[in-house]
Amino acid sequence: MIEKRNGELHPTSGYSHVTVVDPGRLVFLAGQMPMDDSGQGVVGIGDLDAQVDRTIENSIRALRLAGARPADVVRSVVYVVATDYQAPARAWHRFHRSEIGAALTAASTLVGVSTLGFPDQLVELELTAAIA
Repeated sequence: MIEKRNGELHPTSGYSHVTVVDPGRLVFLAGQMPMDDSGQGVVGIGDLDAQVDRTIENSIRALRLAGARPADVVRSVVYVVATDYQAPARAWHRFHRSEIGAALTAASTLVGVSTLGFPDQLVELELTAAIA
């Protein structure tokens, strides 16, 4: 069972301050990114929305490989290349309104960074899920 709590902490934009999980199997996904199917290049160069969409697609594939769903996610971290808060906020909202949105209702962190692991990469999503 996955229980999400906010208690007396401040209201959030859709995530939970605390996620409690009963014993079971944990699934740790490597950071998913907007990599193409060949593994040779980033999709959507210069287009944050296209990169978020491809990252969603890759994350759903990885969760399915583990037998998990977005609702099984107990922790997420979103990394976005940015110099201000606008790009991370835009990416967060796009993730949240998508097929993977349930994953971001657990304990979540949004981080603006100066660079990621591949040239032209603008976004990365780390997920941890709990399955029976």
